[in-house]
Amino acid sequence: MRTGLVLGAGGILGSAWMAGALSALAPRLDRPLGELDLVLGTSAGSVLGAALRCGMSVDELLAHQHGMAPAEIAADLDTDLPDARTLERESGDGLPPIPCPWMGSPRLLASAMMHPGSIDPVVAASALLPVGRARMGSLVRMVAALQTRIGVTTDGWVPGPPLWIAAVDYDSGQRVVFGCDGAPQSSVGEAVLASCSIPGWFTPQRIGGRRYVDGGVASSTSVGVLAASGAPELDEVYVLAPMASHAYDRPRDPLAVAERGMRRMLTRWLDAEVAELRAVGTRVTVLTPGPADLAAMGGNLMNPRRRDRVVEVSLETSAVALDTPTTDTGSSAA
Repeated sequence: MRTGLVLGAGGILGSAWMAGALSALAPRLDRPLGELDLVLGTSAGSVLGAALRCGMSVDELLAHQHGMAPAEIAADLDTDLPDARTLERESGDGLPPIPCPWMGSPRLLASAMMHPGSIDPVVAASALLPVGRARMGSLVRMVAALQTRIGVTTDGWVPGPPLWIAAVDYDSGQRVVFGCDGAPQSSVGEAVLASCSIPGWFTPQRIGGRRYVDGGVASSTSVGVLAASGAPELDEVYVLAPMASHAYDRPRDPLAVAERGMRRMLTRWLDAEVAELRAVGTRVTVLTPGPADLAAMGGNLMNPRRRDRVVEVSLETSAVALDTPTTDTGSSAA
């Protein structure tokens, strides 16, 4: 059975939710998550995907989410591995630094105007955002530290089954999947940083003379690439989508209300991508946050102060969701 794992975008709290969901999923599979036939990560999902491929266990991921010092997580981890608090500070502690006072990508906007319909409207709109100032350079150090466990290939990637990391070329608007055939050469750490560079919040990541931003601009999961020609044939795929939901809470906070509206739109897009993958004969299981998870998350997925609560709720709801095809009480699996 050829099995793939798709880990979606979702910021700090999406990462926390996925850590809990991965803990519930891992015992149900026939091998460790890092040894599956394909791991595809977008934004926050790229961080977890790279960590799994570098030999990090689910228990270690959970310990890192809870802020445990690297030396306490595992004795063999390089001392350069940053803790979760370092990454939170670099991200702005829940709020983006004041951006630069100029447009993010005039070239992308010009291309979208000159060739109507050639670029996804959401991707084109991201060009209007100002250039972000934040940069989580510790992500590169983290991946490099983890790679000491398994070594690197001659091109700086990880050995073993494919690891794909989705980002968006910020000048052409095209999605780029690092790690797959024909993609630009990059280290895993650079690709992860590119995939996490939210426009307007983080500085675009330069790789090979090109600027790249968050893969979530094009798709919150990038699952659609698995249905495209040239993608590996997989019998089953598990999709963890922190920015989608099939069951909702009823928040009163205006920020959370606005977030739920965006989430409904992203869910429709995810459902369409999953339908394409199922149409080629792949069995797909989708896990999304449910009402209890959403209540724990609130309206700001970059708020680190809710991290521990999100992990703990996800540990409970994700297990229930995986045991029940659909549920209105926790995460939902479909």
